[in-house]
Amino acid sequence: MFDVLVFVYEHYWEAEACPELPLLGRRLSAAGFEGDEIEQALHWLEGLDAASKSAELIDIAPKSKVLPKPQSQSASQPTSLVLEPSANSLRIYSQAELNRLGAECLGFLQFLQSAGVMPCAMSEIVLERAMASPVEAVTLDDFKIIILMVYWSFGIEPDILVLDELCDDEDRVCH
Repeated sequence: MFDVLVFVYEHYWEAEACPELPLLGRRLSAAGFEGDEIEQALHWLEGLDAASKSAELIDIAPKSKVLPKPQSQSASQPTSLVLEPSANSLRIYSQAELNRLGAECLGFLQFLQSAGVMPCAMSEIVLERAMASPVEAVTLDDFKIIILMVYWSFGIEPDILVLDELCDDEDRVCH
């Protein structure tokens, strides 16, 4: 599945340029990918699309603290705030997350968060998509592909140094 995701990333620079899933499936088949691998990737991409659409109201740009709804709404409508976690907050990983991702993947995610290039809302989508992957244990290389695809789904091109960290595998090429 991860080779299919790399193919999608490399051939569709932006998520909006990616065709609808049925057409994408036919193109992947024509490119020589196996049916099971295509089906897994399309299912995973469908979940990624749903997650990114559900997060549209969240400002995923780093350093965002509080995002009130626009004031043009009437006073009778409730307003909601999206809060970034405080500096003292702590994310507790479930046993299933620890088993599937391991210290290496979670450490890499923490590195991106502490560098200020992976907002918490985005990292939660990364974790959810990693848990939705069809493998029992996600390798660091595969985890980096998941991170890259989450950036891609939001239309964000990672900083060049982050992109270098995500694409250091010699067998896979990223643009």
